[in-house]
Amino acid sequence: MGSTQFGNFHDFCRDSTLPVCNLFPGFSDADPSGFAGGCELTGIQLKDHDKHLGNLGSILLCGLAILISAFLLWRSERKQAAVGRREIQLFLLGYIIIEICEIFTVGKFPLSRTVRIAFTGIHLGMIVATLWILMLNAVVGFQLLDDGTPLSLGLILGSAFVLFIGTGYIALDTGYSWTGHFDSSLHGHNRNIALYVLYQLAPLVFLFVFFVLEAFLVVRVLGERKPLIYLSLAALLFAIGQIFNYVISVHICHGTHGKIDGAFFETFFTLLSVVTVWIFWSSITEDDWPMPTTATTYS
Repeated sequence: MGSTQFGNFHDFCRDSTLPVCNLFPGFSDADPSGFAGGCELTGIQLKDHDKHLGNLGSILLCGLAILISAFLLWRSERKQAAVGRREIQLFLLGYIIIEICEIFTVGKFPLSRTVRIAFTGIHLGMIVATLWILMLNAVVGFQLLDDGTPLSLGLILGSAFVLFIGTGYIALDTGYSWTGHFDSSLHGHNRNIALYVLYQLAPLVFLFVFFVLEAFLVVRVLGERKPLIYLSLAALLFAIGQIFNYVISVHICHGTHGKIDGAFFETFFTLLSVVTVWIFWSSITEDDWPMPTTATTYS
């Protein structure tokens, strides 16, 4: 494979707090600073001096994100005539599960390594599955199938479940070494091509397809421009969050002596992005937008 960095997580884990890093030896309870040159996120020391609440800011933001998402679920339920109402609710439910897991993975809630790996497997699986659901929400807008029907919801949930199980299993097999197939990723550059493709690349593809399809739907089908503002803002906010997580994180960590890092801001900007996506969806399902003659308006 030469010196290619494809599939390598070492540098990412050295400079950022990512859930996938919990699977590798550098983030074990025995060796929390195993990624050479990185900044150890110590957070707040608890009464038990051997334990730290690693990322209190992220934990609090995750709690806020869960509450806001629950509110959006309720608001979605009130939009009885909105196209894709059930489908957007599936996305919000997936995001809530992600934020619950994030409390224990990125938030560095004091847990044993065994339990943290379990939360990490669920977390990674839900990230892939939830962004897949988001992409399919864009497809729903074209009304190829009646939205909100058992067939529509079944296809979305079934395909998302396959991605969740596949990604989750690879993550757990990596962390627990069930089969030993991924043991090579626990050494050197922490190279795991399967997780790299599923966790790093596939979600970006899903997001790209979502934004392209939604932009096409708004401009060519609905003949509108205003909703593009919300769609573009959602993409911008998400991108800012990733920049904080992957580029600025290590500088924040060193500047605060390990109290917080870019994960705090990534959680914040991702929350804003999710809210903006919901506002975008709400804006294109209002009664005064023109709809194609083949579209239905129930869910």
